[in-house]
Amino acid sequence: VQLQASGGGLVQAGGSLRLSCRSSGRTFSTYSVGWFRQAPGKEREFVTVINWSGGTTYYADSVKGRFTISRNGAQNTAYLQMNSLKPEDTAIYFCAVGKGILPYRQSEYSYWGQGTQVTVSS
Repeated sequence: VQLQASGGGLVQAGGSLRLSCRSSGRTFSTYSVGWFRQAPGKEREFVTVINWSGGTTYYADSVKGRFTISRNGAQNTAYLQMNSLKPEDTAIYFCAVGKGILPYRQSEYSYWGQGTQVTVSS
């Protein structure tokens, strides 16, 4: 499974961005899709995950109520809608797929995209 993350950019605090994670693999719809992020000088952290059907999601407390994960099976793509962005959301955002129900540990993910930079200015 190959993943391509896109949609990052520079935005002012309070603004919005939508990230995309597109897969070229036929089995994308059988995986849970997660988003992680890594800020400068910090470890990569879990952001959110959506299960294979799109019916269940889970969010880190830091983004709950501001970020929304979704997926489109026909397009083999998952999305991360980020609203009310804060400077502390600045990071490289990675998408990944795993076979767990709602995996949140990095070790539970089998394939990773290359990351897309999100920068939020104050």
